Amino acid sequence: MPAFYLWGEENFEFQTFDMSTEVTCLLWFKIKKKQQDVLGFLEANKIGFEEKDIAANEENRKWMRENVPENSRPATGYPLPPQIFNESQYRGDYDAFFEARENNAVYAFLGLTAPPGSKEAEAQANQQA
Repeated sequence: MPAFYLWGEENFEFQTFDMSTEVTCLLWFKIKKKQQDVLGFLEANKIGFEEKDIAANEENRKWMRENVPENSRPATGYPLPPQIFNESQYRGDYDAFFEARENNAVYAFLGLTAPPGSKEAEAQANQQA
């Protein structure tokens, strides 16, 4: 996905874009919102992470595309960010993250142990009982 910048432009008018640019711009905003959602969760829960920029770094983009499993790739095109890995182990995309969060199973999704006292740890304890 190309990196493009919307700041620093005087008299920037969204309606001057052609349709393909407008669609690309809207897609970029959706991706950015999803990335911020994942990063916000990780930061709020003090889970260490390293953010990889695939727009500005061809090596990162290539690595991500090669390491998303075939069964998790879209039918056409490339997988879009955010894609989540624990070290080199693929954990899923934003939709999988969102579903895990809704089901109080994010730590399991990330391949981590849920902290004691968390809703996820309590749910796991109830399942084992």
